[in-house]
Amino acid sequence: MAIKYIPEPFRIKMVERIKMLTKEERIERIKEAKYNTFNLKAEDVYIDLLTDSGTNAMSDDQWAGVMKGDEAYAGGKSYYKLLDTVKDIFGYEYVQPVHQGRAAEKVLFPLLLEKGKVGISNMFFDTTRAHVELTGARAIDCVVEEAKDPSHRAPFKGNMDVEKLEKLINEYGKEKIGLVVMTITNNSAGGQPVSVQNMRDVSDICKKYNIPLVIDAARFAENAHFIKEREEEFKNSTLKEITREIFSYGDMFIMSAKKDAITNMGGLLAIKEDAELFQLVKGNTISYEGFITYGGLSGRDIESLAIGLYEGLDEDYLNYRVGQIEYLASILDDNKIAYQAPAGGHGLFVDAKAMFPHIPYNEFPGQALAIELYIEAGIRTCDIGSYMLGNDPETGEQRQAEFEFTRLAIPRRVYTQAHFDIMAEALIAIKKRAKDVKGYRITWEPPVLRHFQAHLEPIE
Repeated sequence: MAIKYIPEPFRIKMVERIKMLTKEERIERIKEAKYNTFNLKAEDVYIDLLTDSGTNAMSDDQWAGVMKGDEAYAGGKSYYKLLDTVKDIFGYEYVQPVHQGRAAEKVLFPLLLEKGKVGISNMFFDTTRAHVELTGARAIDCVVEEAKDPSHRAPFKGNMDVEKLEKLINEYGKEKIGLVVMTITNNSAGGQPVSVQNMRDVSDICKKYNIPLVIDAARFAENAHFIKEREEEFKNSTLKEITREIFSYGDMFIMSAKKDAITNMGGLLAIKEDAELFQLVKGNTISYEGFITYGGLSGRDIESLAIGLYEGLDEDYLNYRVGQIEYLASILDDNKIAYQAPAGGHGLFVDAKAMFPHIPYNEFPGQALAIELYIEAGIRTCDIGSYMLGNDPETGEQRQAEFEFTRLAIPRRVYTQAHFDIMAEALIAIKKRAKDVKGYRITWEPPVLRHFQAHLEPIE
């Protein structure tokens, strides 16, 4: 039975007008976009769930901070405010702002990876996997088995399979493992959290073999929220205390601050104590991003980031944030629509394979559902499945993903209950005609991160 919607812990002070096109117009727009939702114009989208990255509504405090941002090229006061904030929340000594999360990967990964090396993660997200492979290294996923069954409910389906991790290290040889990445929450596995105990276990293995442990921290606050709810040891801890604990087991972290810091632009790269590595990071930052005290960001971005890191840890906000997604999930439960259960932190990952069992992985059921959601109700989403995973870099063959999800990524502080009801109604309507939905083939694709640009056509 659908649960009660959690009221917003804020008031709305500004609105942005949106308009839904007719169904005929939407059919024409998605055809013009070559059946790639990334190619749609934002003005042609009614509810935009393509990503939760940078699509957030900033607070009045953050907008006030925009006016106070120090735009000095070097040594701006907003930079030092950010350093103090990161050290206070995460406890890391060395902090480098960058313009977004993939910039942190671009700066850091070539220092740890090269051809012949291997990176292991609980699950790499698309851009992170690409940056591993761009160094010439191989990216291997090592998520726990229960994550691979969307209908199976477990508290920490984002965890690393610790036994498999150690087996992989011994199989490849510890000298070939360039890094281990823990993604919190685990995006590709459906926004599923990682437990503190799992982080401890992974840290012990990394220390045993002297392998750097990197935390992909884009959704650190949502992960802390789930730990407080589900891990008995931390039920009376604050979210900041939980964050300090989980980050104490890492050696460094990369972060897209466009998620849990509730900003529209920004990223972080922090190293706990390796001063020599940080010096190399600064060198790459200057080459790729700009001087170290702005890292590709304006002073106003840095100021709003420093404020947003604290706002993202507010418990009332996170109860509402996660509650929105649980509300939507409860309606899907009532209508027997499968998703990665339990509901994740930043979105709902609908099981397109279960929705369209007649569409094989190489005809991209997750992308098919994304297209149907746009046609049905002007909702823009994206595939998290074989279409996104792409081709094997060595053989060129289409890889089969562990999941065929369509991700409904929810922007922070943006949509209301009525919008969530429309999402649910659209999925219910599509399920009723699911047997008539067809798969897609790719007619053109770039060599890297194809899903951002590829052209598709329906299979008749």
